[in-house]
Amino acid sequence: MLVLMRHGTTGQPSYRGRLDDALSDLGWAQSRAAVADTHWDLLVSSTQRRCADFARELGAARGLPLRLDARLVEYDFGAWQGRRIDDLQREEPDALARYRADPERCPPPGGEDFAAFGRRVVAALDAANADPAQRVLVLTHGAVIRWVQCRLAGLPFGAMAETGIANASLHAVAWPGAATRGDERRGACV
Repeated sequence: MLVLMRHGTTGQPSYRGRLDDALSDLGWAQSRAAVADTHWDLLVSSTQRRCADFARELGAARGLPLRLDARLVEYDFGAWQGRRIDDLQREEPDALARYRADPERCPPPGGEDFAAFGRRVVAALDAANADPAQRVLVLTHGAVIRWVQCRLAGLPFGAMAETGIANASLHAVAWPGAATRGDERRGACV
């Protein structure tokens, strides 16, 4: 079983993307509280500090194996990285609306190709789910979890904008194995 966890807060109200922020004190407290009464067999984490630092602490404290996987890093928001969302709403409302409605065809300027983003997420989760009998905590980012939720629910990726993913929230997913998933090009969320 895979349980996806969004990192705790960094205290930065903007598209952080590939910026390598550390957790704030509140983010550390949120992360610790989220997993206080849980059991895991394996930790898999994004390589970005806001995930990896907590994963290292948790793994060391509980004697758990940890794998860092760069494929779990946040979506690359290109020119919007580090920009406050309310500033984008005021300065580039049309572009922001187009991105939120259809991130596949309307990425941020210089942003990551959305199909490539999906392929790397699938590959990372397939690797994390190599032994479906294990309970695996996957520490990752908001866009990754939103993408997974849309894909598994068969929703268009435009639904990501309405999908709230709180900091340090846990999301159990029934991840289909590569052998049972079929052709990745089929379905509404690929």
